[in-house]
Amino acid sequence: MADRAAEDEDDVVWDSIDRLHTWLDTNQALAGRESLLLRMLKLSEEVGEVAQAVIGVTGQNPRKGTSHTWDDVRSELCDVVITALVALRTLAPDAREVFTAHLAEVTERSLGPTRTP
Repeated sequence: MADRAAEDEDDVVWDSIDRLHTWLDTNQALAGRESLLLRMLKLSEEVGEVAQAVIGVTGQNPRKGTSHTWDDVRSELCDVVITALVALRTLAPDAREVFTAHLAEVTERSLGPTRTP
């Protein structure tokens, strides 16, 4: 039962990524290589927003003080993940399969082979 619920959640995530990808393609200001490169650069912008939120939550900018919360950091991290998945979808129509295979490789490389009972 839990596996089916996880599959349903996975379907919702990838359906949303596909819809966002389509929306961006439909509403892009530039086309071709420029559009592709800018979509990849968007990821750097989002990572910068994570850094800004961490600096804000720790009060490291004396002029601004504590300007963010850990909820802001979490939200910005979610934006990074979404942006990365949309960028992956832009490069790979089979993004779900590409990501799943890569995650399995990284997991095995890091944790060792999965043992089944």
